[in-house]
Amino acid sequence: MLIQINKDELNKELTKKAWYQTNIIVWAIVFLYPILSIADFIYANEVWVQFLIVRIITVLFILGLYTFFQNKKYDYRVLLHLTLLMLSITSAILCNLVNITHLTVYYLIYSIVILFFNLQVFWEPINSIFQVLISIVLLTLFFNALNQYQYTLDMVISNGGQYFFIVSLISCLIPGARYKVIEREVRSQLLIEKSNEQLKTQNRDIAEKNSLIDVQYERLRKMDEQKNSFINIAGHDLKNLIGSIIMSNNMIREEDARLSADQLEYSNYISESTEKMQYMLNKLMDVKEIESPEIKFNLQMFDINTEARQVFKGLTETAHMKNIHLIDNILRLPINVRLDKVFTGQVFQNLLSNTIKFSQTNNNIKVVTSLQRQKFVFEIIDEGIAIGQEELNMMFNKLKTLNDTSSGTITESRLGLGLSIAKLMTKEMGGDLTYRSDDNGNYFRVEFYAIN
Repeated sequence: MLIQINKDELNKELTKKAWYQTNIIVWAIVFLYPILSIADFIYANEVWVQFLIVRIITVLFILGLYTFFQNKKYDYRVLLHLTLLMLSITSAILCNLVNITHLTVYYLIYSIVILFFNLQVFWEPINSIFQVLISIVLLTLFFNALNQYQYTLDMVISNGGQYFFIVSLISCLIPGARYKVIEREVRSQLLIEKSNEQLKTQNRDIAEKNSLIDVQYERLRKMDEQKNSFINIAGHDLKNLIGSIIMSNNMIREEDARLSADQLEYSNYISESTEKMQYMLNKLMDVKEIESPEIKFNLQMFDINTEARQVFKGLTETAHMKNIHLIDNILRLPINVRLDKVFTGQVFQNLLSNTIKFSQTNNNIKVVTSLQRQKFVFEIIDEGIAIGQEELNMMFNKLKTLNDTSSGTITESRLGLGLSIAKLMTKEMGGDLTYRSDDNGNYFRVEFYAIN
């Protein structure tokens, strides 16, 4: 994320930096300016006491201005201008009161004051140029008013004036470069601070998300334990139930002499169904035990049309109870495939049983098989009221409760788990399952590669 610094933030930090430099300048002047009286004592012994008083008054006045500006929080530039103006007035007066033999010393002292000021000050360079012009004007005014020794301009320039002008003009270049450097430093500092704050915020967000992930992980772990416990209990109970069904069906088949042809057929169907249930349950339990999402299929070659016909026949009675007519368009010629026979039948079973569940009464459902481009095609065509494409998408991809209240018939609420399992099994066995729901009704299509 790009970090932006607005103008107000930059100006606020620049003002802090400027006041820091202003503090250095003011307190340095307060402590050092009176010490220049040592030069007065050496070079202007007859008036050094008066010069000392002038310097002390100047320092006290500057200190008062500094305190006033600090309390009122006025612009630091005005304080600096007034401070340098007081120093310029004092220095210009002293330069025009001393003997010409000592004039060079006082012009050098004045030059050092201005040089020190420009080395420390933090403001726009135009301010320094303005102050140098003022100092030249003050020197000119006091030269005309206080020149008791009748110096000429040439004498002033040759006795230190040249040093003052050179140093003053060159020192005006310093604030410009200094201002740019400090401005870059302040901008960089702001960028670093904002970056650090952004990183802290991101770290807090990451820590919160990690904490949330830990909580969710713990909940998922407990749910996984509960799921495994439920599978163990349900698997054990289902095995017992399937064993009871097999035992009861075997007892019935022992009396085959007393059974009609239809009864024997239904008994055989029960036997095949329980074997498939046992097979699927064992597979699911194996997957649970090794904690793997993959199921190892028992691939074998078989006639898939025969399997489709058995599923059709097994659900005919279910459809009849709901007054739904199943139309058999299943090919009679064999089409061989190499798949898991039990799970292939389960795919057909799930699709057709769900179609019956969500279909309206007095409706026709066609079950069609064909061979197209070396692929076996299993189709279910329901020309009744459409379930809805959005509803089907949700049912084929996650658990979904479907409440069909628009048809005026008895509402059925079921979980779309069977359709999700059918889609998953088809994909795992290398097939393809498509579906649609529109104004023409509901349509389901399964494709597997054929061998012959």
